[in-house]
Amino acid sequence: MKRYFPFFVILVILSLTFIFPSVEYDKSVKSNFNTGDIAWMLMSTALVLIMTPGLAFFYGGMVNKKNVISTMLQSIVCMVIITVLWGIFGFSLAFGTSIGGVIGNPSTFFMMKGMLGNASWPAAPTIPLLLFAMYQLKFAIITPALITGAFAERIRFNSYIIFLVLFSIFIFSPLAHATWHPDGVLAKLGVLDFAGGTVVHMSAGWAALASALFLKRRNEANHSPARITYVMIGTGLLWFGWFGFNAGSAFGANHLAVTALATSTTASAAAGVTWIFFDMLRGRKPSAMGTCIGAVVGLVAITPAAGFVTVPHSLAIGIISAIVSNLVVEWRTRTSIDDTLDVFPCHGVGGMVGMLLTGVFANQAVNPANVTGDGLFFGHTHLFFIQLLALVATSLFSFFGSMLLLKITDMISPLRVSTEDEVLGLDISQHGERL
Repeated sequence: MKRYFPFFVILVILSLTFIFPSVEYDKSVKSNFNTGDIAWMLMSTALVLIMTPGLAFFYGGMVNKKNVISTMLQSIVCMVIITVLWGIFGFSLAFGTSIGGVIGNPSTFFMMKGMLGNASWPAAPTIPLLLFAMYQLKFAIITPALITGAFAERIRFNSYIIFLVLFSIFIFSPLAHATWHPDGVLAKLGVLDFAGGTVVHMSAGWAALASALFLKRRNEANHSPARITYVMIGTGLLWFGWFGFNAGSAFGANHLAVTALATSTTASAAAGVTWIFFDMLRGRKPSAMGTCIGAVVGLVAITPAAGFVTVPHSLAIGIISAIVSNLVVEWRTRTSIDDTLDVFPCHGVGGMVGMLLTGVFANQAVNPANVTGDGLFFGHTHLFFIQLLALVATSLFSFFGSMLLLKITDMISPLRVSTEDEVLGLDISQHGERL
């Protein structure tokens, strides 16, 4: 039965494509489409997608050689699983008609209906709705992929697929709806999250911590990275793709996109160099791995703030996030928590630092769409406490929700591979392949 069920699901999806062709054409409003904005958002969509293969290289280079393929595939498979899910009802869960401000009605855009003609999203009126949906899809893809670094080298592939589907439905979609839908509870509170501090990085970071605790330690916890060159390639692809991630969140080829691009690259650079110098301060050699991790932490931290702060403050965000994450990585190594690739210290903590510092440095002169107010640095407290509230709520929801989903997944299909399979390596034991 276990062998037949996945293919049965595919046959159901095939049947749905005949029942729901989604050929409705929207002529209800006059088109306000801008070809320049469309061109930039097409490019941004492609840029964000390349981040997932970049993440595969980034994570794959850090694990043992016998687990490189399995670790990279855990990222790549998100591209196929989540895309299908998104096209059926995932986009509706995140951006459909609001149900209580916490989730979208799954029937709103079921099977991508209503995507033709002049349809657009209220916050992105100059691009087609379908382009907006495809852009947001790339965020849905990379979020569960980020978690994989926490349980690398010890999770069963089939069980992982079940978990990533559950995570996308019950953690990512509600957070995306609450934060980015105009009727979402966090959006109505005035929470600022330009490109995914809560929705992507904090949710993945807390899920990573829950996963590390649930799956417990590896049998071979100490290892040498298989390919540091892979990590460096992955860092380059992530940094490159992050321009679409952050600057694309302006939803147009405009001055806000320029600001987000500038703050993203400067924060990343500041965090990368800070990580090196902070390691040297503590008597360590400047390493390629440290440089890459620092640069990614800076990108994580600037994500919620990218379209709300200036370049000088993006440098501050990069520096502060690198120091905090570096210290948390050091703390994690002294505990029994086996977060294989330090997803929580880098993505979870980096996202939290970014959310709080958005509440410190945001200024309405950067982005008039910020109606919540200026940050703590400019003498205002309201925004900072709103960001703090969102941080606490997102953390609790993501951690305990993920822990529950892990337990449910484990009851359906055991999450942890056997000791023998772990020693053999997941490339062989799960996929029958090797480098």
